[in-house]
Amino acid sequence: MMSYAIIGFGKIGQALAHAFARKNIEVAVASRRPAEALAPQAREIGPMVVATSLRDALEADTIILAVPFGEHRAVAKALPKWDGKTIIDAMNAFPVPEEFDGLPSSAFVAKSFNGAKFVKGFNHLVAATLAADPVVEGGHRVVFLSSDDEDAVAPVAALAKQLGFAPVKLGKLNEGGALVHARGRTWGQLFFQDLFKKEQ
Repeated sequence: MMSYAIIGFGKIGQALAHAFARKNIEVAVASRRPAEALAPQAREIGPMVVATSLRDALEADTIILAVPFGEHRAVAKALPKWDGKTIIDAMNAFPVPEEFDGLPSSAFVAKSFNGAKFVKGFNHLVAATLAADPVVEGGHRVVFLSSDDEDAVAPVAALAKQLGFAPVKLGKLNEGGALVHARGRTWGQLFFQDLFKKEQ
């Protein structure tokens, strides 16, 4: 059984927790705050949402980063190596910091998570949309996924489907990823495309 965790319990983290709760998939949630501070909110979202310490949350196979952008470094330092783990980057860097050296933000973040499979995803939907049922008018809301590791995308696409979304693969971080990245003061082309795919 795959295990899942969401790091960051702001609007996006809570919205993702709602998506897991709706499908009765267990997910650990953690943030800089202690587990007991998150527990009442987690319980309110559903019994499958388990507030835990950051250390325990990082035991999960698949970890969704939903922290404010600059905080990914503190998370990355919590483990010396990330081998065998899949990191889903649901953060948005806006406005884009200078230190990226022209890299898309997720390629920059990926460097901090040594050994992990790294996928950009779930970042283009606003929290209210992410929290709402993804089945819309006979179709499914789209989640865009991009990664430099072809093998990493398949399990994340499977998770997106399990949560009721329609995964769309956009290729590598610097190709497809660019379509959903904030750049400078502008958003990527697909950023606010609130798309859904009809069932065939």
